[in-house]
Amino acid sequence: MTDLATFDRHRYMVLATLRRTGGEVRTPVWFAAVDGKIYLFTAGESGKVKRLRCSSRARVAPSDLHAGARGEWWDVAARIVTEPGVIARAHSALRAKYGWQMWLGDLFSRLTGRIRRRAWIEIEV
Repeated sequence: MTDLATFDRHRYMVLATLRRTGGEVRTPVWFAAVDGKIYLFTAGESGKVKRLRCSSRARVAPSDLHAGARGEWWDVAARIVTEPGVIARAHSALRAKYGWQMWLGDLFSRLTGRIRRRAWIEIEV
């Protein structure tokens, strides 16, 4: 297993969450590492969120835009974050990592009202 700082240098990560049947669903996501944990956001009503509410078990690996793993898979525990301080720290880390792209995504999310419906996910490696 490589260290989290090396992992964080990748642009995308594939998050594999488990269906109730045990099958994996792989999704490429933006992410940022903060204080030894990985954070990401998604739509609050997304399948990832629904699956994580049923089981916190997941796997992650560095990836390309199309969820093709580019490194070693890690077994992790994930949870939905609701604490405002943790969300603010995670959001700041994502803004620092993705710059204008995150800013633009936030702008469109605000304009469409989706920013209030975001779900933040914390991954314990």
